[in-house]
Amino acid sequence: MTHSSSAIQPVLTVHDLTVQLPPNADRSNAVEHISFKVFAGQTTCLLGESGSGKSVIAQTVMRLLPPAVTPVQGSVNLLGEDVLAMPQERLRRVRGERMAMIFQEPMTALNPVMTCGQQLDEMLAVHTSMPPAERRARILEVFDRTRLPEPPRIYGAYPHQLSGGQRQRVMIAMALILKPALLICDEPTTALDVTTQAEILKLIKELQRENGTAVLFITHDFGVVAEIADHVVVMRLGEMVEQGSKLNVLQSPREPYTRMLLSAVPGLEPVQRAPVAEAAPLIEARGLAKTYSSRRLFGGRKDVHAARDVSLQVRPGETVGIVGESGSGKSTVARCIARLIDPTGGTVLSNGEPIEQARGRRLKAFREQVQVVFQDPYRSLNPRQSVGESIIEGAVNAGQQHDQAWARAEELMTLVRLRPDALHRYPHEFSGGQRQRICIARALACNPQLLIADEAVSALDVSVQAQILELLDDIQKRLRIGLLFITHDLRVANQICDRIIVMHQGAIVEEGPAHQVFTQPAHAYTRSLLDSVPGRGFAFHGAAA
Repeated sequence: MTHSSSAIQPVLTVHDLTVQLPPNADRSNAVEHISFKVFAGQTTCLLGESGSGKSVIAQTVMRLLPPAVTPVQGSVNLLGEDVLAMPQERLRRVRGERMAMIFQEPMTALNPVMTCGQQLDEMLAVHTSMPPAERRARILEVFDRTRLPEPPRIYGAYPHQLSGGQRQRVMIAMALILKPALLICDEPTTALDVTTQAEILKLIKELQRENGTAVLFITHDFGVVAEIADHVVVMRLGEMVEQGSKLNVLQSPREPYTRMLLSAVPGLEPVQRAPVAEAAPLIEARGLAKTYSSRRLFGGRKDVHAARDVSLQVRPGETVGIVGESGSGKSTVARCIARLIDPTGGTVLSNGEPIEQARGRRLKAFREQVQVVFQDPYRSLNPRQSVGESIIEGAVNAGQQHDQAWARAEELMTLVRLRPDALHRYPHEFSGGQRQRICIARALACNPQLLIADEAVSALDVSVQAQILELLDDIQKRLRIGLLFITHDLRVANQICDRIIVMHQGAIVEEGPAHQVFTQPAHAYTRSLLDSVPGRGFAFHGAAA
């Protein structure tokens, strides 16, 4: 959809915006001289690498910047009102009613001591005159529209009781429930599998058609941009590199930086990978099962079969990908293999030795050989510990000298494109993508035989993602480590995996060489996943442009 700025007033106008950083920051301004407009029914995508200032712009529009980060020039106009000059009482009414924001990390955005239903009910109670029964019905309706399973259960659940994808859908429901004129989305589909992602993007489009909603969409996923954008703004280190229509920016980019980003987008075309040498598996699961049991309120028990009869193996130098929707059992299998949770059935073999019953020193030795990169970097880093101490903790506990471990941490920070002097900083001082890179560096510090990556690159922009994938590939070639790669991004899985395992409702429904699964899927569920990949069939012209 296109709009003429002379004929239609924009919902949001950002003009010549400059936001200043504290004196001790890496650069003086977070963003400089940024101007763009978002019209009703239109989606403007902010695109750029981690640290480019995308989220700072979103936080400025919502007036959520920390005190030390201040707008020093320019204006932000929402439906004729100056947001930067708005009194607090008016701002409280505008947030939710006229503009809402979906945040990148739902676990830190949701209140951990309130149920999900209570948090949405609070919004409706403040902003509407609905009676309690009507509010509950409205909440259950929006939970259903965002494809949350068993809406009444989600209503009474706390955030920690949900998966990462389910928490993000609760955040999306909270933002959509009052039908705001402006919806700001900060990486809203990062934690979602492709089928749910497709549904959420479709829902946002429906909301636009029904209510003329303007959307400011921040993402590093070029497939999402191709699927949803009308207008694209490309940013780098706080400056606007170029902007224009989706087709102009993605298919005829003017600037070398934009072309570099586009050339890093992984595709779904078959990737030729060298065959993995025959060898005994580093890790093997046979008939692995995990069942969660809970007591019902009025007696009896409820069993949830998170994993059922799962068998797999990972050989030295091999990357095995596990793909599937949120709740399919991918992370449960990974945690059973890493012995972070105990399986309820089956066997896990490490170098041919069963470890599902290992305890004490034997379990500690196993965990030095198997390292995990988790999905949510903010939760997996100690907020009271510098990132340097977090990275070296495992190596020091394994007997390595502190100075030696610190020198290795500096090398790893360079490998993941962060400055070594950042080791003295704390997790809250980094962006979401930077925190995930720190977690990858921490996992590599112990020189593991097997690395389990649970959505390890989902928070990274495409250029850093490409470098991390190349880094993991290089480490495999040099050290012949195994990699169990869990992802909802089928483009990434196609890029890095030798074999693919497709899981659905706790069971394996298909497995085989990556090129075969992606080009000749045998199962209907696999075909539905591939059909849901955002921007599939869109021609990105970066390298050749």
